[in-house]
Amino acid sequence: MLLWSSTFIVLKMVFVVFDPMVVLFGRMLVASLCVLPLVWLRGGWRSVYHPGDWKWLLALGLIEPCLYFLFEANALRYTSASQAAMVTPAMPFLTALGAMLFMREKLVARTWVGLTLSGLGIVWLTLSGHPDRHAPLPWLGNLLELLAMVCSAGFMLLVKRLSAHYSALVITGGPALLGCVWFGAALLLPGVHLPQHFPLLPCLLVVYLGAVVTVGAYGLQIWAVGRVSVVVASSFGNLMPVMVVLMAWAALGETLSAQQWLACALVFAGVLVGHRRSA
Repeated sequence: MLLWSSTFIVLKMVFVVFDPMVVLFGRMLVASLCVLPLVWLRGGWRSVYHPGDWKWLLALGLIEPCLYFLFEANALRYTSASQAAMVTPAMPFLTALGAMLFMREKLVARTWVGLTLSGLGIVWLTLSGHPDRHAPLPWLGNLLELLAMVCSAGFMLLVKRLSAHYSALVITGGPALLGCVWFGAALLLPGVHLPQHFPLLPCLLVVYLGAVVTVGAYGLQIWAVGRVSVVVASSFGNLMPVMVVLMAWAALGETLSAQQWLACALVFAGVLVGHRRSA
């Protein structure tokens, strides 16, 4: 979660220099170059592939990184890193809802109360946002971040299904390769500004996103989901808002209004009410 939290700050910084599509392609390219040789050294894909899993692996790659990164990258163009981070507590509850619908896990009444409170808090946060230099269109950015959390919840559920057959290395490498193809093709779209100059610091930050965040954070998350329930694993996402707000305050000078802090408190109240311990 610490690695994921840094993503909000780093993306804000590199989007000032590079087009979002260029950043996402570079990130996936670096991740693929890091992971695929390791997968190959461990015997390649054929030694681990289970017949019929192609549709789940394809869905995994399309949901995240493709759609997830697309939503999150555009969210950070319109809202601040701090506000976007306050939407992330929706992910554990969306995961719990998906586990109930698709994995037959039961949700108690307090979970539904928590879902409602967190949902109201996210709506309040979105409506209370005012345009500034960090958030030119906050309601749209927060909505896109919520869609990214829907993708993240779907990713967690698919990882839980696939982790019985595949290692964290394979589940990380497959989506990275698909994301590299997806965003590489997106570079050909009209309106995408290809870079003419490559400043050192932004380039190093893109390498950090690919090698450290994508490979490191995804690898750790996938490894963890294979060993605990998806609800428990996703609940650690509640740490992200605090981490991101502190990082955004220190690195970008972002702040939240009093009304936005109250909305954030409502989101966290929903998290605390709805959380249930797992055996």
